[in-house]
Amino acid sequence: MFDYSGKVVAITGASSGLGKQMAEGFAQQNANLVLLARRVERLEASAKEWSEKYGVDVLPVACDVTDSESIANAVKAVKDHFGHCEVIINDAGGEKGTGTPFVDYKREDWDFTLNLDLTSVFSVSQAFVNLMKEAMAEGKQTYGRVINIASIYGLVGNTAIPTIAYHTTKGAVVNFSRGAAAELATSNITVNTICPGYFYTELTTDTLNSDYFQAFANQSVPMKRYGNEGELNSVAVFLGAEESSYVTGQAIAVDGGYTCV
Repeated sequence: MFDYSGKVVAITGASSGLGKQMAEGFAQQNANLVLLARRVERLEASAKEWSEKYGVDVLPVACDVTDSESIANAVKAVKDHFGHCEVIINDAGGEKGTGTPFVDYKREDWDFTLNLDLTSVFSVSQAFVNLMKEAMAEGKQTYGRVINIASIYGLVGNTAIPTIAYHTTKGAVVNFSRGAAAELATSNITVNTICPGYFYTELTTDTLNSDYFQAFANQSVPMKRYGNEGELNSVAVFLGAEESSYVTGQAIAVDGGYTCV
């Protein structure tokens, strides 16, 4: 199971963090990759490394997920290079105003976060689903998978830090995925959500290793630790696989048990 030979997996936000980790996880399963992000020089470095290490075809493409023209150009690049794409993973995201209480939260920070974390998921998913349908009609692929990266904070609230727009967008991504899953269910295209907890990345390691967050993990995460590099990959590989054809509309938390208590 889960051999991606000949399949194409596209990932937004692939220049760093969880997006980069998942991309390498798919390369280890023999998937050809499309790496999408604004920092194309990082994508090119990863493409060179992974193509040599794993023997897969890696296409780096500069893409701003908040810009419709940039998304359209990215999809065209995928179509021109591969002709098909079995999996799209919406991982790109960010926020403004973290730590600001709800009653003081600025409208411009709200608009920025909703555009980057929610509207982009709609726009990228729509563009790639149309490519999938076209490629299936032409016999270039047989199935499609949309995987949206939300958060545990799309499932629950929190008392650690105010982040109202982030909660809103990630919760909306979960239900967007359910709605899209229902619409696409007869097209052999599934749509699912992964809700990560706290994970170590190059941007979070120092913060998560602080005394405050170590105490927070001991108190709030049943496993009493945060996610390590690569621990998200298996769920993404599972959801993107051809064998997972009867799994759709689901939101899977990968959080060391954070949301089960």
